[in-house]
Amino acid sequence: MKNKAIYRLFSVVAFAVISDQIVKYLVETGMDYQQQIDILPFLALFRVHNNGIAFSMLSGLHDLVLIGLTIVVIGFVSYLWWSTASSRWISRFGFALIIGGAVGNLIDRSLHGYVIDYILFHLPSWSFAVFNLADAYISIGAALVVLEEILTWLRDRRARSGEPGEN
Repeated sequence: MKNKAIYRLFSVVAFAVISDQIVKYLVETGMDYQQQIDILPFLALFRVHNNGIAFSMLSGLHDLVLIGLTIVVIGFVSYLWWSTASSRWISRFGFALIIGGAVGNLIDRSLHGYVIDYILFHLPSWSFAVFNLADAYISIGAALVVLEEILTWLRDRRARSGEPGEN
């Protein structure tokens, strides 16, 4: 059973890393630095280089420190995936997305010394931080982990109170 679960983890991680790296390659080779391509009135491609981690935090730290920090995060999330019951597949899928996104950004930082960002949500007088597909995978993965925690808490609460609806 554990081998099948590991295969699933690696499949999700591989999909996240490969899709992230393909899009980043296309952005790096097909767009000028800080070029903006409007897709929708609130969405654009905007190529920038992020020298920090999420939202450019810690951009003053040396690349090796950021690489080390990313490796620690990947190790910790891998441990969480491994120690989470296989019945909690939503969380395990979320952990795999987080790992895949972190590996995608780790590849950028290791090869280029920065992370390639290119997705920009904006309005005429406001814009969100520029991010990438790996960041989206990390955010979706974290949201899935939180979602399963809430669902588990609600199910346990319902079971304790004897409410109907428990299978």
